[in-house]
Amino acid sequence: MNFIQKIYVKAMNGFETLKKDERGSQTLEWIGIAAVIVIIVGVVSQAFSGGDFGTTLVQKFSDLINKIGSGGN
Repeated sequence: MNFIQKIYVKAMNGFETLKKDERGSQTLEWIGIAAVIVIIVGVVSQAFSGGDFGTTLVQKFSDLINKIGSGGN
C-alpha cells in the first residue's frame, strides 16, 4: 500500500506542476482569436460572392440554421 501512495503523490505533484505552468496559454488564446476571425472572413466572403449582400447573407444563415435543425443532413 505504501508503494501505491508514493506513486499517487508523485503523480499529483506532477499534475500540480503542469497546472501551474502557463507557458503557451497566450499562444492558444491568439490561435483561437485568429480562428474566429478566419471563420468570420469566410462567412462574409461567401455572402459577398452571390451579388446581393443582404439576400445572400439571409439565405446563408437560413441554410446554416436548417442544417443545424436537421442534424447536419
